[in-house]
Amino acid sequence: MREKISLLTRGAAIAALYASLTLILQPISYGPCQVRVSEALTLTPALWPEAIPGLFVGCFIANVLGGYGLWDIFLGSAATLLAAFLTRKAKNDFLAAASPVVVNALVVGFYMSYVTGMPTLMWMLNVGVGEMIACFALGLPLLRFLRRTRFSGQK
Repeated sequence: MREKISLLTRGAAIAALYASLTLILQPISYGPCQVRVSEALTLTPALWPEAIPGLFVGCFIANVLGGYGLWDIFLGSAATLLAAFLTRKAKNDFLAAASPVVVNALVVGFYMSYVTGMPTLMWMLNVGVGEMIACFALGLPLLRFLRRTRFSGQK
């Protein structure tokens, strides 16, 4: 029972942190030129499977409050969920970081092009670059730090 509570708590904490970071940094979290700093957390499924639903819930909340409508709420959250599953299955840290970059660049880039009427390639490149910053420059160091701490559950 204690372990189940611990897993639920960690997943909820990831959801809260994702949503909070996205909203606190709202000017850079939404739009065609975005670096969603909270996307650094998309590497946490490499450590904890409970991060997968946590990321989905956090992204869903952030997208409900973000103002880009139902496309972003449902497809953006689904993209984060898919990226989290792929990150969990990744064989190394590079692939773990690449999963959210590729998934979000393609999925978010495509539907945001539709929503805004701006060119698809522009959206895909901008989202991809922002994801690369979040996942490689912030997420990989975060992942390595967490592995060295008692929070990872790994040795």
